[in-house]
Amino acid sequence: MAFDSGQRGQMVSQINVTPLVDVMLVLLVIFMVTAPIIQQGVEVTLPSVKAEALPGKEEQFVVSITRDRQIYLNDAKLSADDLTGKLKAIAQERPDRQVFIRADDQVPYGEVIRTMAAIKAAGIENVGMVTEMPAANGPDAGAK
Repeated sequence: MAFDSGQRGQMVSQINVTPLVDVMLVLLVIFMVTAPIIQQGVEVTLPSVKAEALPGKEEQFVVSITRDRQIYLNDAKLSADDLTGKLKAIAQERPDRQVFIRADDQVPYGEVIRTMAAIKAAGIENVGMVTEMPAANGPDAGAK
C-alpha cells in the first residue's frame, strides 16, 4: 500500500494495482496457450442436442467411436472384446464408475448399441452419452 501525504499532514491510502494487473496478464497468456493443448483426443463429430451438461466428480472414462468405427477408451484404441476386458477390471475396482460414449454422428445406431452392450457386459451400469450444444445460428436454432 502506498501512502501519500495530503494537506495538513493527513494520510491518503491508495492500492498499487500494477503488480496485480501484471500477474493477471501473465496468467491470461498462460491459459490461452495451454487451453488448445488440453483439448486433444480422438476426433469425432458429435451430434447436437439441447441438454445441460452433467457435473463431473473424478477422472472420467470416455469410449469414443470414430466415423470409421474405431473404438477408443480415452486415447487407447481397442476392439470391442478388449474394451469389455478393460472395463471389467475397472468395474471390479469401482462398480459405480460411470462411462461416457462419444460417437461420431455418422456412426450407425447399431454400432453405438453394440458398444453400449460391451460396456454393460463389463458390469458397468452408469453409461452416459456425450453430445454437443447446437450453435445459436445453426440449423436447429429455431427448432423446439
